[in-house]
Amino acid sequence: MTPAASTVLPFSSGGQRLAVVTGGAGFLGSHLCERLVADDWRVIALDNLSTGCATNLDRLRASPRFEFVRHDVTQPLPGTIGGAHRLFNLACPASPHKYQRIPVQTTLSSVVGIWQLLALAEQTGARVLQASSSEVYGDPLEHPQAETYRGHVNPIGPRACYDEGKRCAETLCFAYHLERSVAIRIARIFNTYGPRLSSDDGRVVSNFIMQALRGEPLTVYGDGRQTRTFCYVDDTIDALYRLMNAEIEGPLNIGSPIEYTVVELAEIVLRLTASRSRIEYRALPADDPQRRCPDIARTRRHLDWQPKVNLEDGLRETIGYMRTQVAAA
Repeated sequence: MTPAASTVLPFSSGGQRLAVVTGGAGFLGSHLCERLVADDWRVIALDNLSTGCATNLDRLRASPRFEFVRHDVTQPLPGTIGGAHRLFNLACPASPHKYQRIPVQTTLSSVVGIWQLLALAEQTGARVLQASSSEVYGDPLEHPQAETYRGHVNPIGPRACYDEGKRCAETLCFAYHLERSVAIRIARIFNTYGPRLSSDDGRVVSNFIMQALRGEPLTVYGDGRQTRTFCYVDDTIDALYRLMNAEIEGPLNIGSPIEYTVVELAEIVLRLTASRSRIEYRALPADDPQRRCPDIARTRRHLDWQPKVNLEDGLRETIGYMRTQVAAA
């Protein structure tokens, strides 16, 4: 069985290298498109705008090297991407607040989307990068999480559509690599934040900043001692770019190895925003991980990469961006 056929047309890129970014109007996708265009790639961004935002691409619209196509990756791929040298798959809702509302579409975007890109790559010889997630580790029993850890995931829980969708996408990538010699790269991305993070994203950084700016209580779930790590968007994009061009399939963890408790993050946000908001504690959601921290030893070794932007500097940039969003609203 193969994906529904679409006519693959060679793209006339004037001799330039062509990259396709699915989920290109999203938070990470839009930053990746900018990095590629800046490095003289011809870029086509695909996005159905279910969670992405067209305004994220405003800086690129005047560039002759950039094109946006509104498209759902669960549908047959447009023929114009057939000449792509690099396929970056970032198409999937990443916010629990959002993907739990559309679990069927979330699962399909993870599994069918990568299936179609892998089939295209088999046909054309393109290289595929799958943006996987720390969620493949679930609520981990091993700490920190190395790429050899197989995870602790509830396959029927409220987060399963995303967690298991990403796990199955990795399986498909390696199946196509081993059986059909498709060139793959897999990145397991841990919490990323920065400008263009959606104000209604629902994850902890955007929640805390928006609540602080609006003078609302900062909602901490559970006792707040659960830990997370936070990687600034520029660092994450740099790692994805390096991985695509490296000679290792992965998976590789992409994230910061410095842990913060949720309460510590709330206190930093309150200080940086000079907000008078208080912290409000609520019940912990089902399957919410207690500790999440990447072991990035393999990533350091293979990509010569580690995060450069410290949390407070990155939060200042993110807060500045979200202030403009609040003002505009």
